[in-house]
Amino acid sequence: MIPLLFLYFIATLKVFKKTTPNGKVTVYIGKRDFIDHLDSVDPIDGVVVVENDYLQGRKVFGMVSTTYRYGRDEDEVMGVKFSKEMVLACNQIVPPIKDVTELSPIQKKLVKKFGNSNAFPFVFNFPPNSPSSVTLQPGDDDSGKPLGVEYSIRTYVSDREDDKGNQRSSVVLAIKKLQYAPSTRGQRLPSSLISKGFTFSHGKISLEVTLDREIYYHGEKVIATLIISNSSRKSVKNIKVYVVQHTEITMVNAQFSKFVASLETREGCPITPGAAFTKQFYLVPLASSNKDRRGIALDGHLKDDDVNLASSTLISGGKGPSDQTGIVISYSVRVKLNCGTLGGELVTDVPFKLMHPNPTSEDWTAPPKQPQKGVLKKTKSSDRMKYQKSFGDDDEDNIVFEDFARLRLADE
Repeated sequence: MIPLLFLYFIATLKVFKKTTPNGKVTVYIGKRDFIDHLDSVDPIDGVVVVENDYLQGRKVFGMVSTTYRYGRDEDEVMGVKFSKEMVLACNQIVPPIKDVTELSPIQKKLVKKFGNSNAFPFVFNFPPNSPSSVTLQPGDDDSGKPLGVEYSIRTYVSDREDDKGNQRSSVVLAIKKLQYAPSTRGQRLPSSLISKGFTFSHGKISLEVTLDREIYYHGEKVIATLIISNSSRKSVKNIKVYVVQHTEITMVNAQFSKFVASLETREGCPITPGAAFTKQFYLVPLASSNKDRRGIALDGHLKDDDVNLASSTLISGGKGPSDQTGIVISYSVRVKLNCGTLGGELVTDVPFKLMHPNPTSEDWTAPPKQPQKGVLKKTKSSDRMKYQKSFGDDDEDNIVFEDFARLRLADE
């Protein structure tokens, strides 16, 4: 007989954990990225595991907070602070005041693994209209924490909720709140048509810019088709194409723009009177191409290997840009035609959205085995969706724990 070899592939479940400095309390959560679906936001669910006979009548509290930094630490003078810290939710976890009615598959597995007497599930929810996580990249000469919006979960052992406890019995976990692209990208092709006339000269130069789609995923090529018609007496000397990131800091009503990808070409130039020119240009906006550039907005910053440019801010139905809080991000393709010293420039912008792919999207495909540095590892999201559907009845031994990098507490 020929022996048969059967291979069993068991999907492992990654769970993030962090333990207090005294080693008595450990917090477990299934993910660090929580998605805003506009009509709802993923709940922050996890499990707190406490060693036997440690509390001695004390309690374990959990708190979700956000910090909004809109100015540099070194600019804070005369008691003026450029940051706001808000507590979004605070509850007693151990002993539970109210039991969690519906446990997630991750919580069920963790409670089963550690036992009902030591493992205590918890659930927190983001409030409506809470902003997405964004970090503004600091410059080389900047000190202190970077500007942006960040979220964290803090658990601490204390007798009272308003007493934050001892730092040796406290733990802080940084999390991110992100948005996915819609499940379908639509058929609309953003475009702009603009023309420029000249004083004391007949005719004009027309420029039409069309993008191949409205929504791009991080790491994809942005394809812009340019059609230039010159019916004037001027000539087009060169062409510049940019991907522009627009950032609005709502707290101080400040706006600024940064180029995150660019090219300049003289191909087909000069475009003389009566001539026409058509060309496709390709640009790839990446965080890895903008390292150390001050003011570039990123999608939060937990680890160097999962950094992306900040995603476009989606607005729920019935609300306008003025209703947004935090830091609002948008993108556009900007084209500049140099018409000479006296002719000036012809400039137009075509807006688009740059986002994370929705794992349920029909037109999303898995990235290559070795994705470009700076591209979000999309497999994490798709794998997590598979875990939610498949690991409910699996054995708990397939859990893989990953430690959070320790954050220094504010009072350290």
